[in-house]
Amino acid sequence: MKKAAKLLRTIALDVSDTFTFDVPAMPGEWAVSGAFRFCDQDPAKLSGKARAAFRSGFLGVQSWGWSTLAQIVPATEDDCQVLIELLARQLVDRFGAPDVAIARAAAEEEVTFAQSLCAHPISSLIAVHRSAGDGEVHEGFRKLQLREGQRHGKAFSFMEIEDDVKADSDLDYSDGGQEPPLR
Repeated sequence: MKKAAKLLRTIALDVSDTFTFDVPAMPGEWAVSGAFRFCDQDPAKLSGKARAAFRSGFLGVQSWGWSTLAQIVPATEDDCQVLIELLARQLVDRFGAPDVAIARAAAEEEVTFAQSLCAHPISSLIAVHRSAGDGEVHEGFRKLQLREGQRHGKAFSFMEIEDDVKADSDLDYSDGGQEPPLR
């Protein structure tokens, strides 16, 4: 029997991602933090939709688009491997990784980090907020809690729970810093 795991999938509660991001993620695709997409850019110089993606986007691995929210979903070990291989291929094709082996190692780290955000129950929604300062990228994650008696479906049916998911990652992409596990 395969070990159960949890992963992140994109979710769209309304159409806002379609005008917030240049490329919105497709609802239901595998998601990772995606902060690495900005490693060669100065966050202070980002504007418009690129700035929105930097500040609050999860990366949809298939579409290479962005989602404001990610949902924790059940997954199998096979799902994790499929996600790693898909992300590795995207890193080669879209991000210029020199080969699949190097890309696979990076994809494994990114998927492991995404799994570390899944400590909450299945169906929980996670939001990200990124900021930059002193040459470092900081990533913070929040779990969104449904209001009592509400179901997923309307964006305004949520009540935010602050400091529930912590990953103020102090990422420094200028020297190849890695995303640390949640504290």
